[in-house]
Amino acid sequence: MRAAALFAALVLTAMSMSASMPAQAQTKVRIGKPQAGAFQFVPVDVGLEVGIFKRHGLDIESSDFGGGPRVQQALTAGALDLAIGSGPELAMIVKGAPETAVAALADAPYAVVLAVLNDGPKTIADLKGKKISVSTRGGLTYWLAQELSRRQGWGPEGFAITPLGATTAQTAALRTKQIDGMIVEVNAGYRLEEEKSGRVLVQFGDLIKTFHIYVLYAHTEFAVKNPAAVRAFLAGWFETIDWMQNNRERTIEIVRRKTDVSLALATRDYDELSGMFNKTGRFNPEALKVLSRSFVEMGVLPNEPDVTKLVTEQYLPGNK
Repeated sequence: MRAAALFAALVLTAMSMSASMPAQAQTKVRIGKPQAGAFQFVPVDVGLEVGIFKRHGLDIESSDFGGGPRVQQALTAGALDLAIGSGPELAMIVKGAPETAVAALADAPYAVVLAVLNDGPKTIADLKGKKISVSTRGGLTYWLAQELSRRQGWGPEGFAITPLGATTAQTAALRTKQIDGMIVEVNAGYRLEEEKSGRVLVQFGDLIKTFHIYVLYAHTEFAVKNPAAVRAFLAGWFETIDWMQNNRERTIEIVRRKTDVSLALATRDYDELSGMFNKTGRFNPEALKVLSRSFVEMGVLPNEPDVTKLVTEQYLPGNK
């Protein structure tokens, strides 16, 4: 009895000490995403909801912006520690942005489509000389328009490329037939099909296979001072990608809520886009060559840089 009483007392003492000890500190990490409501950025939301980032010791503050340039501005200003951006934004490092690319998050550009109205052009050939909207001049969608034109044998200006900003503005212009097609994030095209008012004419992921559409950028100062936090975020990201692929129904429900789409569209997102995520974060040398070429083709840089100097794999899981 005395032994049992002593054991019980020890347990109570341990519990009391544990309760009085402060919780293990979480490292705060501020991450920026180009926009809300997009499947390609939803792993951040999934990882937060199911507690994966917290298990890696991180207190994630996630912010959505109105496009990649605004994310880059916030990262450059030090308002963010990490940012999800497009592959072509590597050119910003050459221009002096205080950041480095620490992981390839997604490869073939399945997150971008060219959409038209149902009574619009039936084939790519029908779009020659027509107005095609993109978000901004010199951005990812601008380069995709040029690349599509080049692949048709028309050179980079086979379309009348028209920068219109946000997806909502492009969709409105398409509906009123001010433009003939729009290059936008995939759900804008899927919504047109769901409404039976338009259709996806080009899925860029089917057209361009060797690419890094999304990259994780780290502010240089943050990466130097908090390398463990960068590694922890990447470990949490890749664990989240694995969790998503093993928990289809739960992931679809989170996607439906976070992207504010119908269940049917969330299911389509999951089934058609999950394969775009890079499983290791490693950079493909051939994809980097394509990105280096894109800098010159977009007029962002005068010459192709050595893009391997703009990226690092030192923070990836398994590296030290």
